[in-house]
Amino acid sequence: MLSNESLHSPAFSRSTSQASVDSMSMEDFWREIESIRESSMGGQEEQPPAEVKPVDEGELEAEWLQDVGLSTLVSGDEEEDGKALLSTLTRTQAAAVKKRYNTYTQTMRKKNKQPVRDVRDIFGVNETPPDDSCDNHTTPLDGTEEEKELPGVVKTSDPVPHDASLNDTTLCDRTQDEERSFLDPSRGSMSTLDAIPNIPVHSNGSAEPGQSVQDVLSVLDDDDLEKNIPAEAEELSFEVSYSELITEAPKRNKFKKSEIKKEDYALTNFFVQKTRLGLTEARDLSAEDLKKVRHLSLIELTAFFDAFGIQLKRNKTEKVKGRDNGIFGVPLTVLLENDRKKDPGVKVPLVLQKFFEKVEESGLESEGIFRLSGCTAKVKQYREELDAKFNADKFKWDKMCHREAAVMLKAFFRELPTSLFPVEYIPAFITLMEREPHVKVQFQALHLMVMALPDANRDTAQALMTFFNKVIANESKNRMSMWNISTVMAPNLFFSRSRHSDCEELQLANTATHIIRLMLKYQKMLWKVPSFLIAQVRRMNEATMLLKKQQPSMRKLLRRRTLEREVTSPKTSKVLQKSPSSRRMSDVPEGVIRVHAPLLSKVSMAIQLNSQTKAKDILAKFQYENSHGSSDCIKMQSQRLYEIGGNIGQHCLDPDAYVLDVYRVNPHAEWVIKPQPSL
Repeated sequence: MLSNESLHSPAFSRSTSQASVDSMSMEDFWREIESIRESSMGGQEEQPPAEVKPVDEGELEAEWLQDVGLSTLVSGDEEEDGKALLSTLTRTQAAAVKKRYNTYTQTMRKKNKQPVRDVRDIFGVNETPPDDSCDNHTTPLDGTEEEKELPGVVKTSDPVPHDASLNDTTLCDRTQDEERSFLDPSRGSMSTLDAIPNIPVHSNGSAEPGQSVQDVLSVLDDDDLEKNIPAEAEELSFEVSYSELITEAPKRNKFKKSEIKKEDYALTNFFVQKTRLGLTEARDLSAEDLKKVRHLSLIELTAFFDAFGIQLKRNKTEKVKGRDNGIFGVPLTVLLENDRKKDPGVKVPLVLQKFFEKVEESGLESEGIFRLSGCTAKVKQYREELDAKFNADKFKWDKMCHREAAVMLKAFFRELPTSLFPVEYIPAFITLMEREPHVKVQFQALHLMVMALPDANRDTAQALMTFFNKVIANESKNRMSMWNISTVMAPNLFFSRSRHSDCEELQLANTATHIIRLMLKYQKMLWKVPSFLIAQVRRMNEATMLLKKQQPSMRKLLRRRTLEREVTSPKTSKVLQKSPSSRRMSDVPEGVIRVHAPLLSKVSMAIQLNSQTKAKDILAKFQYENSHGSSDCIKMQSQRLYEIGGNIGQHCLDPDAYVLDVYRVNPHAEWVIKPQPSL
């Protein structure tokens, strides 16, 4: 997968200390590279390295705008989702979007093409200076002095509310002209902010509404907060935008320099303090909300690198077309599409799960399990049989040895049409490591990268890291440490088909190895969705609903008039009843929720919430009420409490979440107990 020129260890000198630290581990890396070269020469077809095309800034920025859910800025179409997204952005996120859109429009003008939408229609032309009460005014990231406002978002000179809510009381005072700077061309003078009233949304965390980033930072820096923090661990906060933390407190940086050492324990131990809303994994959200998380994560990742003055550039390379059938060289989405014909709920390719099982059966204690190359003839035979027979369930797994399974697992990822992780972000990560060596900052960048991954890539990566941690748990017998796994897997998970110099190749190798090491070390935290992103998703959903209400179709208008006539008609007045949702909202007292459990004997129950009621308490109450039947007891083991609807599509609650706090964030939700799907 790597270019032939880079398949040999580069010959240049390194310092004695550095060589003593990583010489053994890099031997594993180059041994793996040599193994890849031999397998490609042994008859396996290798994709030729792609030549990098001349970079067109306009095309790259247009692609970026589409990837973050703002294709309407390029196409000119009117969509509520695009406006809702713009209305939720923090000031650093807004600056990142503005910068990319400005580059796009300038490139279009150089080509003598007029952009679909003028920049003044998108970002406004008002040049009101920042309020004196707004400290921490930042210079435009693109180096210009001129600042334009972003539609429906916090100004780049304003402190951003930590919960990214619509509550304007957390912002610096702004004039009405400033709030109306985003004009919708199709609606004359109506702005996005006009269409979205001020809705106070409680923070998706422990802080109270109305606090700014400075307030949150002061809390994070307080000595009393450190009373509950173990001396050997450092806290990670998911409550505040990472890019905002960087830009708000550049001089308050208390990070300690963390060197990259071979020993696994050299990495800082982190912990995440649960807030009253609990923690959320990606699989706990609906597909639509996860899509919004991906869009926001890529915007936040771009803003995060902007805060360090690092360009997050993606080169245009030739895309390799994957196979339509078989196992190896087939895109993850195609594999999952085929697998879901057998198991509709599968999220990780079934063949990959079988590879995991074969290694776990007898290979976890096998020394050097992922260093060994296996029998070349058997590997070739099994590959051909898997391609031909797996989807028909005719492949005989009992004849495969764990060594061959490990070899084919590596080949599976190496031969994907595109790498599991975005290798195009590696150069930016290299620069970040040089400028900010603290592991916390590197984790934050990696966290956002993971959140921006497509669902198939993220779910597969999570399953892979969980599997590797099982291998590492047997290190005393298999001699596969965290460092060994990361160095062996780096060329298989982060491969590039572009040509690189020896020096660049070594840099890529070291960085890819370090990223995998971070993923293995912080496996339990990496898949948790940052609370500030969930708060922004809630705002997006609220804003979308409100925008749709502002633009009712004729059909809705006619339906409403028909209902009004039916209400006034004496013949139908007795037939008409309140809808279940309206009846629920009017009949159920404040602080009382009705929880539905359609799969249990006790299918519904009204629950009086108090400040100490947790999701697991409600589950325990249902378990007690359904304890008479053994089948219900078995069912309860996999049941979780969900909030559905309102300002979220679907959200599986953390068992330790305080439900009254969730209720206040989303008072219009329905509450359902049902099984949580497995990964």
